[in-house]
Amino acid sequence: MEYGENRSGAEQRQFTITDLKHQAAEYYRANEVPQRLEEVLNAMFYQRPEDFYGHLANYFSELSKPPVICTLFGKRVLDGIGRPTLEVEVSCRVRNCVKRICSSIISSHTEILENASPEAVDADEKERDESVNIAIEWINESLHEMLRGLLPTDQHNVDGLLGEYFAKKAEEDKERREAEKEKEKESQEAEFPISSSTTAPSGKKKSNKPGKKVSLPEKPVLPAEPTEPVVMGSMAIGCISLAVAKTAATLRDMPLYLHVALLKHNQELPKELAMPLPMTTVLSCGKSSPGKLNLMKEVMLIPPSWLTIKQGIERCVDIQKQMIKLLGQMANVPSSMGESKKSSSRDAAKKALPPVFKKMSHLGCLVTGTESLEQPLTLIQSACANLSLELGIDIHLGINCAAHELMDYTKGKYEVVLGTHKSPDEMLDVYVDLLNKFPSIIALIDPLRKEDSQQWTSLCNTLGSKCYLIAEDSCRNLSKLLEEQNTPKCSGLIIKYTNEAKISDLLEMTRRLDGRKHISILGSPDGESSDDSLVDLV
Repeated sequence: MEYGENRSGAEQRQFTITDLKHQAAEYYRANEVPQRLEEVLNAMFYQRPEDFYGHLANYFSELSKPPVICTLFGKRVLDGIGRPTLEVEVSCRVRNCVKRICSSIISSHTEILENASPEAVDADEKERDESVNIAIEWINESLHEMLRGLLPTDQHNVDGLLGEYFAKKAEEDKERREAEKEKEKESQEAEFPISSSTTAPSGKKKSNKPGKKVSLPEKPVLPAEPTEPVVMGSMAIGCISLAVAKTAATLRDMPLYLHVALLKHNQELPKELAMPLPMTTVLSCGKSSPGKLNLMKEVMLIPPSWLTIKQGIERCVDIQKQMIKLLGQMANVPSSMGESKKSSSRDAAKKALPPVFKKMSHLGCLVTGTESLEQPLTLIQSACANLSLELGIDIHLGINCAAHELMDYTKGKYEVVLGTHKSPDEMLDVYVDLLNKFPSIIALIDPLRKEDSQQWTSLCNTLGSKCYLIAEDSCRNLSKLLEEQNTPKCSGLIIKYTNEAKISDLLEMTRRLDGRKHISILGSPDGESSDDSLVDLV
């Protein structure tokens, strides 16, 4: 009996082994393993690769499944000026292994003036801190699960899901803000109840007392449009979209700019790619700087297109060093002059020399006080002359006017220089005169508020052939800009990749601008980081 049982067990084991062999053969045949092995071994016999197994590994890696997003991880890092911002790391499942591919950092979501009050700075830091915390929560809890298993090369699908997620969060944020307003209104009514005995107005206007003047704008100006509130945590959307694009580029073993170009042109590589021109801010004479001049928030150097990027940046640095040297020499000019030179010489010096006060901003820009529109440009002109460079040929100028920061709504005019106000119509003459004196200016950014659309049109008709008129303030929210297209007539737009902006939004916006023969300028947000993706996007 024992012998029979042992024999039966041996037959069963034999049957199992045979069955397994058949299953294995079928499994490998279904996955074309014998066929693939035969192909690669036959080819290798003639090729005789130096790295035998490396060649096999490369061959079979091409047959593996495409990598998919496995994990997203958001964390807090510091930007270039020490403020908290967001970093997103992307890991993918590549050939059955989870690998960290890359990360992206997005700049801080708001900008604040350097001369802001301590209270405003504290409020900004608190809001920034909260926004980063919410963004990390979105990524590590919801978005991580939502995007798991997606192909990083499918940018359109990823951005679509991100857009839907943000739309829900934006709606929740809107409802929260409205509830807070309603609650605040109720508390104010409870604190200051409206008395029923209050007499109704008689309908007669009070006559002004003799000698009393009422300040009214000469010509009414449109009020500024309300600022669109930034949704807390929105930087998670832009950061993930960029991180996914960088991941796809890394997995495809190509630079990010090439991957973005393929996305823009439906995976067809254009015949040529143009190198962007850098616009380097070297001087700030805006409202937040010392001195009387308000109009020139940023004075930028634009190298000619025939220089390489390296040569252009080096030229800008040389000019800025020369400017600092000139300001240092002005500081050593004696304050008192001889009696014989008191009248005319002193007046000439006053007009020619800007105040000596100077400092470097947190972004490396020279900040100095000036008294007139001509002084900062004359300073750059002198610096160029010392380097044997000619403005308008060897280097060009761009000016960020930031006119929306200069409007005095009580007068309905722009305060160009402290105490000197100009109406929107008068601003046209200011810019025409400035370009006649300095034809090397080839770009004016935000020369007027976006609400002054009629004057934008007039300015484009007058100066459009001489310089680029660029809008920045009207296109802060890229997603909303795509929906509304509410921009004045201009030569191009400055786009900043921040908050809920997505790579797909950026591509769509530049396609539209290309179609209208407008120029696209990608602006660097406040608080630059170690992430240099902006260069590839440009």
